Amino acid sequence: MPSHPPHLPEHGAVLAEVRKVRRAGVVRLRELDVPELGRIARGLSAGGAAGGPADAGAAGAGGAVERLLRAAVSRIGGGSLQTAAEYSLGLAQGTRDWPAADRRRRAAQVYGVSVERFRKHHELMVLGQIAEQLVGLAGSGGADSTDALPLAVAAVHRTHRTVRTRGPATVRVHVHSVDLLRDVDVIVSPTNTYFALPATYKSSVSATLRRAGAELDPTGGLVADHIHDELRGWAARHGTPGRAVLPGTVAPTSSGALAAQGVRRIYHVAVAQPRPGTNDYDVQPADVTRGVARAFALLAEESARFDPPLRSVCLPLLGAGRGGLTPLESFGAVWPAVEAELARGRERGTDWEVHFVVRAHARADLVERLLTHDLAHDHAQDGGTP
Repeated sequence: MPSHPPHLPEHGAVLAEVRKVRRAGVVRLRELDVPELGRIARGLSAGGAAGGPADAGAAGAGGAVERLLRAAVSRIGGGSLQTAAEYSLGLAQGTRDWPAADRRRRAAQVYGVSVERFRKHHELMVLGQIAEQLVGLAGSGGADSTDALPLAVAAVHRTHRTVRTRGPATVRVHVHSVDLLRDVDVIVSPTNTYFALPATYKSSVSATLRRAGAELDPTGGLVADHIHDELRGWAARHGTPGRAVLPGTVAPTSSGALAAQGVRRIYHVAVAQPRPGTNDYDVQPADVTRGVARAFALLAEESARFDPPLRSVCLPLLGAGRGGLTPLESFGAVWPAVEAELARGRERGTDWEVHFVVRAHARADLVERLLTHDLAHDHAQDGGTP
């Protein structure tokens, strides 16, 4: 067993260096003077013994320190706190070279607060938690070796997975909140048959997209509720305000403020039928399949109206929240429509780019397994209904 380090770093000193990394981002780690982080990285890489990698020192903190930071953030345990930590340091996919102001703004969006409020309140908590995990790693005495961390982090905490399906298609699976998507043309959002969006403080996909698409003032106050207002306008134009539409109906809106992230459209798919006199919903897998098929039909219809044309679409596991479907049942309803559309697209020369988004790594594991193995066999093994 590795020995316990005789001298643990002080939390305040580690926090000061984490704040340096926040300002510079991991892309500039080698330029930073971060001796405490270097010592922790060397100690863990050497299993508690002296003489770790030379490039982990204060003069050239690089790969080993970045692995250390990723390991510390991965220990936070997921959720908004971990996501905000990844954005704050530039550890999230595609953010290594983002300016500090952009990373802070995205971290603030995770909590749905203004940048100024995040800077004064949430950021210190986020960075403090990173520092606490770093001190905890130092106290492990090498039990968590940074030599083994990159593989563990990549396998369990990666936020994107590119999966080649049983056919020729390649699907990207995102493991984070839906409002963190970037450069995806269309997001499919499950909603109820009244097209009534939930309040912005809720945690569902539709509530998260409503919140992310809204325009806020510098204090976090609502200026324009873009997605909500456009969806109400669609219902009014189609004569459905206050009454239910048929399950599987699709209503398109803009993405509101999400346009700044490269998201151009939201397709609201009515799959949840409210159960009278309760707060519960019923979702039928056949309605999910029908809704996804109609979403692709709308994508084909709208694509050429945009410059450049719409070509990428991201789907959550529709109905797997309050709708009551298991993730396995939801995927079993979504994928047949996706697979059929991909086949039709190949025939007519349309190259759709398909993404899935889930928040839990266990669900990402399931989606990856279902994409690469026999679906009917997996349903039988897990007791699901095809």
